[in-house]
Amino acid sequence: MEVNGSTLRRTETAPPPEQLTNGTNHTTKSPKPALLRMQSELIPRRGSLMKIANGVSQEDEDFKMRHGWDAQYTSEEYLNFLTQTFYMYYTDKRHETNGVPKRLEESNKVQDWRMKDRLKTVSAALLLCLNIGVDPPDVIKTNPCARLECWIDPTNPHGGPGNAPINQIGKALQNQYEQLSMRTRYKLLADPTVDDTKKHCSNLRKTAKEERILFHYNGHGVPKPTASGEIWVFNRNYTQYIPISLFDLQIWIGAPSLFVYDCAEAGLIIKNFNKYVKQHELENSEHRKRDPDAQLVNYADSIHLAACKEGENLPTNPDLPYDVFTSCLTTPIEMAVRFFILQNPLPTNITLSDAQNIPGKTSERRTPIGELNWIFTAITDTIAWNTLPKPLFRKLFRQDLMVAALFRNFLLAQRIMRVYHCHPVCHPEIPQTHNHPLWQSWDLAVEMILAQLPSLIASEKREIEYDYQHSSFFSEQLTAFEVYLNQGALENQVPEQLPIVLQVLLSQVHRLRALILLSKFLDLGPWAVNLALSIGIFPYVLKLLQSQALELKPVMIFIWARILAVDQSCQTDLLKDSGYQYFVSILNPAATIPGDNASEHRAMCAFIVAMFCKDFESGQKAATQPSELIEYLLYHVADADNPLLRQWSCLCLSMLWSGNAGPKWTSIGMSAHQRLCELAIDPVADVRAAMLHALTSFISTPEVTEQLAEIEEFVSSWLLIMASDGNTMVRKELLVYFSAYVRRYRSRFVVVAFEHLLDEVEIDVHGKPREDLDGAVIHRPHSRSLNGDSAPDVSAGGPFQNSIYHAVWKQVLVMSTDPQPDVAENASIIVDNVIFALLDSPLGSRAESLIEEKQQSQSQHTASSFLGLNGFSSHQSQPNTRPSTRPSTPPSPARPDSYWSSGLKRTASVAASLRQLAFGSTSVQTSPDKSQSLRGPLPERPAPRSRLPSEWSRPPDENDRHRSVLSSSPAKAPLPRSYKPRDPGNLPPLPLRSTFYEWSVEYFREPQMKPSEADEPGSVDYNERLWRRNRNDRIIAETQPLKEQAGSSRWNNSCGFFGNGTQPTKMVFHQFENHLIVADDRDSISVWDWQTSRRLHRFSNSHPPSSRTTAIRLINEDDQALLMTGSSDGSLKIYRDYSLPSSATLVSGFRALTDLIPSTRNAGLVFDWQQGRGLVLVAGDVKVIRVWNAGTEICTSDIPARSGSCVTSLTSDQVEGNVFVAGFGDGAVRVYDQRCRPAEAMVKVWKEHRQWVTGVHLQRGGTRELVTGCRSGEVKLWDIRNEKSVRTVRTSGEGVVQRALSVHEHAPVFATGSDQHVVDVWNMSGKKLSACEPHAGGFYHGNRGAPIAAQAFHPHRMMLACAAVGDGHVSLFRCNTKKEMGGENGVLV
Repeated sequence: MEVNGSTLRRTETAPPPEQLTNGTNHTTKSPKPALLRMQSELIPRRGSLMKIANGVSQEDEDFKMRHGWDAQYTSEEYLNFLTQTFYMYYTDKRHETNGVPKRLEESNKVQDWRMKDRLKTVSAALLLCLNIGVDPPDVIKTNPCARLECWIDPTNPHGGPGNAPINQIGKALQNQYEQLSMRTRYKLLADPTVDDTKKHCSNLRKTAKEERILFHYNGHGVPKPTASGEIWVFNRNYTQYIPISLFDLQIWIGAPSLFVYDCAEAGLIIKNFNKYVKQHELENSEHRKRDPDAQLVNYADSIHLAACKEGENLPTNPDLPYDVFTSCLTTPIEMAVRFFILQNPLPTNITLSDAQNIPGKTSERRTPIGELNWIFTAITDTIAWNTLPKPLFRKLFRQDLMVAALFRNFLLAQRIMRVYHCHPVCHPEIPQTHNHPLWQSWDLAVEMILAQLPSLIASEKREIEYDYQHSSFFSEQLTAFEVYLNQGALENQVPEQLPIVLQVLLSQVHRLRALILLSKFLDLGPWAVNLALSIGIFPYVLKLLQSQALELKPVMIFIWARILAVDQSCQTDLLKDSGYQYFVSILNPAATIPGDNASEHRAMCAFIVAMFCKDFESGQKAATQPSELIEYLLYHVADADNPLLRQWSCLCLSMLWSGNAGPKWTSIGMSAHQRLCELAIDPVADVRAAMLHALTSFISTPEVTEQLAEIEEFVSSWLLIMASDGNTMVRKELLVYFSAYVRRYRSRFVVVAFEHLLDEVEIDVHGKPREDLDGAVIHRPHSRSLNGDSAPDVSAGGPFQNSIYHAVWKQVLVMSTDPQPDVAENASIIVDNVIFALLDSPLGSRAESLIEEKQQSQSQHTASSFLGLNGFSSHQSQPNTRPSTRPSTPPSPARPDSYWSSGLKRTASVAASLRQLAFGSTSVQTSPDKSQSLRGPLPERPAPRSRLPSEWSRPPDENDRHRSVLSSSPAKAPLPRSYKPRDPGNLPPLPLRSTFYEWSVEYFREPQMKPSEADEPGSVDYNERLWRRNRNDRIIAETQPLKEQAGSSRWNNSCGFFGNGTQPTKMVFHQFENHLIVADDRDSISVWDWQTSRRLHRFSNSHPPSSRTTAIRLINEDDQALLMTGSSDGSLKIYRDYSLPSSATLVSGFRALTDLIPSTRNAGLVFDWQQGRGLVLVAGDVKVIRVWNAGTEICTSDIPARSGSCVTSLTSDQVEGNVFVAGFGDGAVRVYDQRCRPAEAMVKVWKEHRQWVTGVHLQRGGTRELVTGCRSGEVKLWDIRNEKSVRTVRTSGEGVVQRALSVHEHAPVFATGSDQHVVDVWNMSGKKLSACEPHAGGFYHGNRGAPIAAQAFHPHRMMLACAAVGDGHVSLFRCNTKKEMGGENGVLV
């Protein structure tokens, strides 16, 4: 199935269902190299790669893994799944753009393909100046000589008085032109005089008005055109040749016009004609100066076709007609066949007379002559398409049917006449096409016809039975087009066969194949759609909407989706003949669609109807009458299989409702709003955002009634749950909804904002909100209300206290300090608009006095609460700040009731923390008591178990004071790639503008039929990924033999040292890159190349001053890793290109824990990342362990921690991912199983530790040991099947505090860091291998007793990093392992 471009492909060995929804899954198919899951994720047996190198030992055969998990690897089916499936997360388009559409490149913009100046050649003057029997004086004819005119011999004596040769030739010429255009009115002028010419040409212009006139001039019986610009006709007695000036002829014919000159030196006429055009333009400019409104004729709008160049004579070959140029233009098939016979060097029985005896009619494509004419049209059209500039092609081949036919045939004249030393010319000038390769295909088609001609003629005479063998030309050209598509079509390589594909659509035999190939071509992108539209594909696909053929429906849907994604102007075309009904009928769930992907085609139909209705009132009315369409869409909203269908059903409803109140009441009758609200927990973020877009349109109609207000309150209460959504795009769309809701009820939100300000003042003055003042009467100055009367009673809770408006307002306040900058900025715009409305209201003066009162009560702080909002003061609040507290929000969308039980209660001051966070604090560190007073009362620390000392349940680093020791310049925070800060001096109005619809449309502009660049063998992305996979395998293979030696070797060999500049608190190694990521005690994160001791990048994690970075992890390490950070304010952030200063970006940021109080004490936020399942387990100073799904970006479950203490450490099984373990501040260790119901998920608890658990780690490889340690220095090994620990290791003496515990992922070793400035390395048997001391500020001046602040093992290499408190340096140590390499001893880290 496809989820917005992220393909989740099932392998033969199907994974568990929950794994199929997590992230982007790439499966391997031969012959592509498999992008295997790294062995670091598996390690099914100890030393699996050593077996490959050294053979399997008896010890390995007898080995049993911890926890009984050796059974995980006995399933061949499951192992195949693990090795064939590769997951990546946060790499979809929505994470790169956050719902912001791309700027269309110039080549992808909609091109003006419609012929707005389309013309018709409505009239034609056919001048035949032959004067049969008398040769002009300046022409010398050979003997024998060409005689035929319009295939009639003028010397033939047969014919009566009314059937003279000149009349026969005239009628034949008219018949030939009628084959090109039946609707043109023709006027034959045989041997005309000047007066006749003037009279009839002027009359034709009067009747043609602004349309085109054809002027055909045959001057075979008159002298050549003069150099002064004249052509010849006769006097009335035919005794003299009379000249006609081209200047006068221009006036008679006017413009637009089309001229055909079949005479000697015809090119001279074009030259002189253009000279007189310039003369007319000068006259027109003079007229325009005298009268700006004068209607003038543009004589330059003329097209000319001439038989030869200046100075050339016409061919006189007796095998050709004398009017060979006219014959090429009006009877191209006969002329082309005759030319082929004359040029054919092979002996044949076909004579020249047979060329005119090919059976059939040119209008019937199944007959031989009709098929030949069809092929000729396709070839000449294609030659012109590939040769002419596109604007010129459209003018000559798409503007006028007569002009197009004559120019197609003109290409044939170019080819034939140059053989006889004559070169036809035209204006506008076109390139020479006589040597185009497609002419060889034409010769082949003619040859195949002529080869059958004797049999066809005999069959017509009933002499034999013979079935005509149709040409293979079109099928071969379709094959060539298919090869072009399969070999990787490029934008700069225009397919030659595209016009032929257009012609093939006329044939029912090849139509389906042509449409399929056309759809593949359109799938290449907007440039391909523009090419197809410019070639003239639109009338064909519009006509095909009248077809009811079932087999055409899927491909027609696809083609129309691609066209509308590029050009929305086709709405009127769909409305004219009710073409939109073609797609509405397919949306009917009972409709039949061929193929297995009916839901995907219905999604395209929903998109087509949405584009049809977008900003098109007539389309909205037509689509909703009758109202079945709304019911169809609501039915598809619940489609469980295809998220694209759900998404576009929502967006189609949005376009139906947008600015159109008509269908709104119909939709309410169908409970549309309730059915849409159910999508609040849809597993696909795009669907959730589409639902919000639809509901925004639902409430955006101007009508407001009491019933509508109740419905909108219901909708808003449902949507409050989505403020905790993990997807940035969804939260942005939610704010668009909130902005529309705030604008709709602006006066109520002004009162709510005023009430909130009152609460802030009461907290500052009395320490309690208004409802907790035990009946105290608060005196406030009298002021007018919003409507000009007395002020609203806000002294006892206010009219909107605990209302939906109050809840929405507080949620918007919280979102104004969202971890994601663009979300925070949009929320700030809403807040700013409400604040300005409050200050402009009758309550404004009262609000200002309250603000002053609040400023005075908090004068000891650097800023007040309410001024910290974006745009209200001269300072702009930082988009990456967060409030000290927030309204209690639901931990997951599945629990809306918990919101209403707690979300509408008064919480601590949001505005105060907003202002504080906007301007920061001047003090170095706020004392715990003072910070508590700013945030309100902190949760009480749980009572210690039994009568243990309270410090045992406190973090080991509680008393560290190192912020003032080190200093460093502020780091720059990476921003989302699509984020552009708004101008602080410009406050956008409400409602906010959503870009989600335009972003969603881009799906249909992007290729969907071909694999992505990274999956295409030979591409740069593919080769890079393949290189990384091989590199990763090599590192694993090199380090695997060392992991057994690590358990018995010393770890005190120093291998690196560098100064971080700030105090390291958290560290993590990349599995395969030479990266060490270091988080410090402020908010910055540094990325080091540990091999060169060079800092690659340093950036800010941008969390509030009162919080800290408490956890860092790397995800997608098998490919291009992302960095995930957790802060003690409850937020998670993911960074892309974290090691590159120029391209580091914030992929996503969200609040994983919504009720954490930002603090630099306690556990803060701890999390563990499961790459195989795409889950983030998040816990900390809360009562639950929250499970976030990275693929769906929603909280899937809240597992009760079953403890009154905070969670200090998390670890989980990285293979199956069902089991995870948590360590607590009271020393307890609990095991949870996600397969159980949340209330029953805790399956085991161990309480052998008595103090704060400093670390819990479950190895992902090796023996899968589970290791825990507490601050007393006690380290225990566990088996989850046992009630007691397997082994206890005492790592420190009495009074020594264990600060850190680290466990190697694969080697049987762990390290403990104490407050005695020592890092001890132990093996799993409890044997101490070595002790090492990190750098401590120098030999003489360093603090040799400084506690260990952070430490980390490399996941594969035998390397350990550590740092001490009060020192900004990181020290690296390695294991002294040896490896035999070709008889030489080498040291390998």
